Amino acid sequence: MSLFGKFLGVGSATAASRVLGFAREALIAAALGAGPVADAFYAALRFPNLFRRLFAEGAFNSAFVPIFAKELETGGKDTAARFAGEVFSVLALVLLAFTAVALVFMPFLTATVIAAGFRDSPDKFDLTVLLARIMFPYLAAMSLVAMLSGILNSFRRYFLAALAPVLLNVVLIGVLLVALYQGWDGPNIGVGLAIGVAIAGLLQLGLLVYGLVRLGFRFAPQRPRLTPQVRRLLALAAPAALTGGIVQINLVIGQIIASQQDGAIALLNYADRIYQLPLGMIGIAIGVVLLPELARALGAGETRTALTLQNRSLEFGLALTVPAAVALALTPVPFIAVIYERGAFAPETTQAAASALAAFAIGLPSFVLIKVLQPAYFAREDMKTPMWYSLVSLVINAGGSIALFPSLGHVGIAAATSLAGWANAGLLGWTLWRRDHFRPAPETLRRIGLVLVCTAAMSMVLLGSWAVMQERFFVSGILVRAGIAVLLIAVSMIVYFGLAIVTGAVDRSMLARTIRRDRAPAAAD
Repeated sequence: MSLFGKFLGVGSATAASRVLGFAREALIAAALGAGPVADAFYAALRFPNLFRRLFAEGAFNSAFVPIFAKELETGGKDTAARFAGEVFSVLALVLLAFTAVALVFMPFLTATVIAAGFRDSPDKFDLTVLLARIMFPYLAAMSLVAMLSGILNSFRRYFLAALAPVLLNVVLIGVLLVALYQGWDGPNIGVGLAIGVAIAGLLQLGLLVYGLVRLGFRFAPQRPRLTPQVRRLLALAAPAALTGGIVQINLVIGQIIASQQDGAIALLNYADRIYQLPLGMIGIAIGVVLLPELARALGAGETRTALTLQNRSLEFGLALTVPAAVALALTPVPFIAVIYERGAFAPETTQAAASALAAFAIGLPSFVLIKVLQPAYFAREDMKTPMWYSLVSLVINAGGSIALFPSLGHVGIAAATSLAGWANAGLLGWTLWRRDHFRPAPETLRRIGLVLVCTAAMSMVLLGSWAVMQERFFVSGILVRAGIAVLLIAVSMIVYFGLAIVTGAVDRSMLARTIRRDRAPAAAD
């Protein structure tokens, strides 16, 4: 399968999760709005999610995959299985101890890390502590899921690991439907959602265990020991964990500041969910596929192949992300209104969430660029350079949030997150250029320029269409609103992709090869 095909495979699985995530968020918005229970739930969920990104996905995607792939290539399945067993045992022990400590000290963590601003609202604070305790074991399950995902990715089996998050949304949608049907009150809905999160973690772990069994790869847990390879993994994972979790860290910083404004945490989460769709489909797909592919190419001394991988990834990422970011920044209201505005989610809430979405969208291309550029460091086992740049972006995010929050409120936090993303991406790209590890090919630069031109044309059509339809949109029901939103998306896509194909902003030969490969099995049948 081509690189483009692998991106599409992972992106489609991630898109399924994100679409179901929209349904989940719409139900939460209808049930809880942007009230105290929603604030408590999202604040509590952010904590295990932070550590999952830091110590699980960030560390293993960056450190575990290259080492495991090397063990697999040089020593075969038996050597790789022994290494996996060593890592699993150490990871399980650490997770058990960490979870126990977190459960005991959860009130302190809530008051200092999760949502310091909740201390003035005892009921909301106590609910946040309870929900965080119920959900925290989700971290242990998802950390093991990240390890098993790394193994599957090393065997170039990307789809199942990308599909696993769908289970979380399916479980939570089920909880919400039951809650709305039976008329649960807010706190009971929050507790039900927290229990659903914990159950979903176990289901995802079971799915990936099934994937390994189907693959025919098994490993046995061993006595926890810091073997040379485990110590090497830990040395690489420490900076990689911070680097991989930079977006989550920035969001937590924003959450701490936003906890001072009623409803701000929920508003940021609603906006975050929408811009995470293109980020998940494009950025995460690139990050998942590019690292093992790039590590293999560099390990084999195939520098030309590595450069081609990076150029194609850059073209693919920007060709899809730039128009999506511009569309969300220019017309955020119809997307927020169609997905969320019902029940406790009022029109004024739509306007507040839309402003945050526009600010987040400005940084969307930068987050995808980070996914393209970081693997060039990780594949060379350089974890420290991205770590330092992540710390710089943290400072920018914290300073920007503090400076902008008094005047812009939650929108200032979203804007600071975007500014930090662009700073991180700029530093990563500049250093690769200076070291001569990656310089975009002239053809890639030409295509990026054409992407900007095509996006500008799309923007004018989109703004004109919205100007004509917005009055009808605001006075209509959900079906008409959904139709208008779909029409805006369709017109924008036709204009952008039509121009992109005609001008060559999109690689026409690669697109044709992918279409032929997709049609081949059907023809054979």
